[in-house]
Amino acid sequence: MADQDTAPANDDGLDTATEPVAAEAKVVFTPSGKRGAFAAGTTVLEAARALGVDLDSVCGGRGICGRCQCKLSEGDFSKFGVKSKTDHLSGVNAVEERYKSKRGMKDGRRLGCQSKLLGDVVIDVPEESQVHKQVVRKRAEVRNIEIDPAVRLYYVEVAEPDMHHPSGDLERVMTALNEQWDITGLERADLPVLQSLQKALREGEWKITVAVRWDKKIVHIWPGFHDKAFGAAVDIGSTTMSVHLTDLQNGEVVASVGAMNPQIRFGEDLMSRVSYVMMNPGGDQEMTQVVRETLGYLLSQAGLEASVDVTDILEIVLVGNPIMHHLMLGIDPTELGWAPFALATNQPVRIRASELGLEGKTNPGARAYFLPCVAGHVGADAAAVVLSEGPQYRDEMTLVVDVGTNAEIVYGNKERLLACSSPTGPALEGAQISSGQRAAPGAIERVRIDKETLEPRFRVIGGDLWSDNEAFPETVKRTGVTGICGSGIIEVMAELYLAGVITRDGIIDGSLAAKTDRIVPEGRTFSYVLHRGEPEIRVTQADVRAIQLAKAALYAGAQLLIDKIGKPPERVVLAGAFGSHIDTKYAMILGLIPDCPLDMVASVGNAAGTGARIALLNVKSRDEIREVITRIEKIETAVEPRFQEHFVDAMAIPNKTAPFPNLRKEVELPEPKQATDGDGGDDSRRRRRRRAQ
Repeated sequence: MADQDTAPANDDGLDTATEPVAAEAKVVFTPSGKRGAFAAGTTVLEAARALGVDLDSVCGGRGICGRCQCKLSEGDFSKFGVKSKTDHLSGVNAVEERYKSKRGMKDGRRLGCQSKLLGDVVIDVPEESQVHKQVVRKRAEVRNIEIDPAVRLYYVEVAEPDMHHPSGDLERVMTALNEQWDITGLERADLPVLQSLQKALREGEWKITVAVRWDKKIVHIWPGFHDKAFGAAVDIGSTTMSVHLTDLQNGEVVASVGAMNPQIRFGEDLMSRVSYVMMNPGGDQEMTQVVRETLGYLLSQAGLEASVDVTDILEIVLVGNPIMHHLMLGIDPTELGWAPFALATNQPVRIRASELGLEGKTNPGARAYFLPCVAGHVGADAAAVVLSEGPQYRDEMTLVVDVGTNAEIVYGNKERLLACSSPTGPALEGAQISSGQRAAPGAIERVRIDKETLEPRFRVIGGDLWSDNEAFPETVKRTGVTGICGSGIIEVMAELYLAGVITRDGIIDGSLAAKTDRIVPEGRTFSYVLHRGEPEIRVTQADVRAIQLAKAALYAGAQLLIDKIGKPPERVVLAGAFGSHIDTKYAMILGLIPDCPLDMVASVGNAAGTGARIALLNVKSRDEIREVITRIEKIETAVEPRFQEHFVDAMAIPNKTAPFPNLRKEVELPEPKQATDGDGGDDSRRRRRRRAQ
């Protein structure tokens, strides 16, 4: 193993023959501002630890890991009362030279464990050397992630066995951790650790790296120096599953992979899967098996993509709605199929990863942590969204919608939070749509329709050009135009409404067939031809109805929460893998979300996955969200009398009764009209004729 023997004999690593040494040296650390005075010869790392400065180290001051890199700031710092000079630190020694030649180190950087104080200095600790470093999120309004993972690595040198002082190898490892890292109260190790311990000690010549959990449990032992530790943030969606393989020491996502949830074959929505369990004894076990197999596959794929060994995956954090949560744990979800929708537990669950059938996919000592569910059909994914987006810290009324097969909605601010779920079904993600497909290369994702000619132009995933560009056929030669994904169906419906092709009630106006051959009869209704060719892509009347039903369920759930609090939303957040692709303007035109200033509506991507990643990287956040969900009030839409009223109104585009004043400031909405058939008769007469037949 590289660097297994990189802890050279080093009494002090310092040539002091020509360096003047003061009796005492002042040191000031930036950016923390912590300061103190230490005896000359104290290392920078020792001084940092004494002052509680955030300076990292895995190797325990042996010059191997390079985590304690720092930089001397030279100059006269009058505010600190310090004149900081280069020769106030010991010279670069052989250990640092060796590290720099093998691993590389920026000019001016020093290893804190090898640099000794000879005089007054100001030492800057760069962000990458901080133990609790921050991972900056792309969106400035969301707090950063402080890295404080559940598992940390410690390099130790263990005393060899001695016949005159008999003790077990594990006991001497614990003694070394205590003496070299001040780690006490360690629990007995699991059997896999004991099985590999003696071989690791002897192979590493009594130098080992130990992975220790925050709860004082030894997870794994490697011979020699080892500095790789990874975890996986897992989002188990009803339709799709995703795994984000993350470096536990710097927060970097090294691989993200996803797959369709294989449970779809048992039912596209949650209730149909519960029904399958009710009608098929052992059905829950079937669904548990396939979802666990897919998780194992995704972990393998992520590890392969990032060249990460399975033994380096030490922790998994999982989120999902309550039914996905229960099925992954092997719990029969039947009780969630009817009122009062009782959870087996709404507390966090921590188990061995091997109990999920992940043997050989993670480290043998890896743990799996499930975030707590909120209640009923508001699950751990909603808790993760709250953790990610932080409405509980905000003054403004914030509506967070995790858009998916089962939409989970949170509304409120730091004073009060409410939550509910709405069964939107898979239509918004492209399922149940005639030409629908998942978001993949070739899928139409953006649509514009000329209001005069009713001619469309569109863009597909994997291409930057619009379809009216003469170079478009060449750009899609490899993928073709294969279907329409969720964001595409939202846009085409909104554009058809703005162009007058679809009425406020969601009827495709057949009379416009006289104006364009894009509108064609299909049985007793009409369709709009979006793409001619192979395959031909149409928007059918059934597609429009499926989207209406889905968006009405989502809107009604959100409006219920707004009613309960009595204040309109000042900010709307669309979360979920699908939510990240929605153009927020079109979402509001369609009436998917309540009215709000458009500049206060944002798509934030997979917030549930981000929340899982926060819980993976910061163990304190687990207690934080556990406390927050006890304050979230759960609203059960199934028993709320106004849900149906809001649902019926929301079937209209954008809504039958809501005025949408903020939207109207930005978009000119068409006047209501009655759809007519191609012969000039109105649609209502046509429906009456059908009933008479």
